[in-house]
Amino acid sequence: MSQILTLYTGPHCHLCEQAKSLIYPVLEGTDWRLQEVNITDSEELRERYGVRIPVIATPEGQEKGWPFTVGQVKRLINSL
Repeated sequence: MSQILTLYTGPHCHLCEQAKSLIYPVLEGTDWRLQEVNITDSEELRERYGVRIPVIATPEGQEKGWPFTVGQVKRLINSL
């Protein structure tokens, strides 16, 4: 069963596109998949992540805001 890494994004977010291009290769060949969540769909998410996106989060609630590196993503998913 795959685990889900959540990427909080927004519309027209060039940093989010950069983050995705970094994350997808890291997840390739693992049991992880990326779920994108657009924060504009939720007032709570806009308040929480509005100026911080892109942010990745594990199912356990660990978060890492941009900028992050390939190594940081690997450590985040391998720490679980």
